[in-house]
Amino acid sequence: MPHDPLITLAAHVSRHAVAQPDACAVRLRESAISYQSLDRLARSVAAGLQRIGIGAGDILAVQLPNSLEFIVTLLAASRIGAITQTVHMPYRRAELSSLLEHSKACAFIGLTQFKDYSPVRTVLDLKAQATSGSSTLHHIISVGESIAGSHSWAALAEAEPGIDLCADDIDSPYVLLYTSGTTTSPKGILTSARRFVGNAGQAVGELKYCASDVVLSAAPFTHLYGLFVLQCALVAGASVSLLPAFSPAELIDTVRRDQPTVIFAGPAHFKPLIDQNLMQPHEFACTRLVCLSGTTVPPALARAVEARLPAGVVIQLWGMSELQAGSYGRPDDSASIRHETAGRAAPDMQLQVVGDDNRPLPRGEEGRLQIRGPSVFDGYLNNAAESQACLSNGWFDTGDTAVLRNDGGLVITGRVKELINRGGIKFNPVDVEALLDSVPGVGRCILAPMPDPVLGERTCAFVQPDGRADVTLEALVQALNSAGVAKFKWPERLEFVDEFPVTPTQKVRRALLTTSLVAKRTTGVS
Repeated sequence: MPHDPLITLAAHVSRHAVAQPDACAVRLRESAISYQSLDRLARSVAAGLQRIGIGAGDILAVQLPNSLEFIVTLLAASRIGAITQTVHMPYRRAELSSLLEHSKACAFIGLTQFKDYSPVRTVLDLKAQATSGSSTLHHIISVGESIAGSHSWAALAEAEPGIDLCADDIDSPYVLLYTSGTTTSPKGILTSARRFVGNAGQAVGELKYCASDVVLSAAPFTHLYGLFVLQCALVAGASVSLLPAFSPAELIDTVRRDQPTVIFAGPAHFKPLIDQNLMQPHEFACTRLVCLSGTTVPPALARAVEARLPAGVVIQLWGMSELQAGSYGRPDDSASIRHETAGRAAPDMQLQVVGDDNRPLPRGEEGRLQIRGPSVFDGYLNNAAESQACLSNGWFDTGDTAVLRNDGGLVITGRVKELINRGGIKFNPVDVEALLDSVPGVGRCILAPMPDPVLGERTCAFVQPDGRADVTLEALVQALNSAGVAKFKWPERLEFVDEFPVTPTQKVRRALLTTSLVAKRTTGVS
């Protein structure tokens, strides 16, 4: 079926439910659900949400792994004009409190139990502690065991389908994503189906999707990358292979079971497979395309993965929450573009690299990366200052540094922003530093990335001690754990400094801290 960019994701699923009702939509380990069943379930949950008082314009914060419940909730919310706010699984009390307050979400959907932690109980507690009348959070929906004070997601799914109020509205807000600064200055991106579903629909043609494809995302659906993959698959009428949580063994088991034809992942997902010789060519015989993204992809890794695909190729992709997919390789691109660059501009998107004077630079020169096109956002939610700082004449200044090659290939060389990128999950270190500065013995703490061959970057805490107490890595980690900070933000190394390298305006030069770690590794100092 040709892609029609002017319909919502829910409308795409409904079309497939009519055109190919028995085709597999989602693969659930040993079982599967058809497009007809997926459409019916989404309509039931939509009715269930309406029944408890959720409607057009309401924000639903969804903290779920890659699961049928996430997919159905996304579709159901779209049907009634509600907005899905994605919340990453590692986020805990500190991040949840900040994000729910900033978004003014009216509902939260999460797991009763996730590992040793209960997201639903945490949000129930946050709701109970809110000052009377100050909280907009009225509904908490539990996936799993029912908890007093929450609605059961399973009960919502038993509702009789009602009337879709906004199933074809492509211009109203559809999803709300947050960039990596979550507690100090959250930056929300509120976008429409026209932008994101349209962008995904164009990729369907560029990447040669068809209804017979089986699509596997190792990236979480709550991240822009995983959400893009999910949308592409459902627009194409393909089958979604679910990987709720990544481990090398789980990824290989899923490949063996579902035989995916298209796999989207990060370097950290595939490097262990190569290093441990777990990627056997015969098990990837059906895979025609592997996309690596989320952080820097070493060309050698891209070539090694492709060498183990009997009938497939490797491409790369670059995107951001502010625009979804900005560039990517195509299956028929040269190996040089596919392995050494983040591909070429997505359809209708324009890329340019500018210098300090904000003027475009010639091809081959490094500068700041800017982009414009139909999927680029209009500005951050309730944050006019940040919006004005990065948007000008339709161009979005990404904060990344890059080179545009003569063949159109985009090479990301670094970033202006001081985010730490651990395995494709980025976060603003300022949030964490503010907490660590209060640990006894810490005069000042600065977090900086340290290069890592698997995750791209890990976090090192540089501490200027104040002499009042001994500082240990364990003490820093315990402070963050007690504050409910997600584990991926915790430092994994501690270094002491007498003073920090600073600019003339007294800003810490984090890049020099990272350089000092690299120098120690090179000289064998630990």
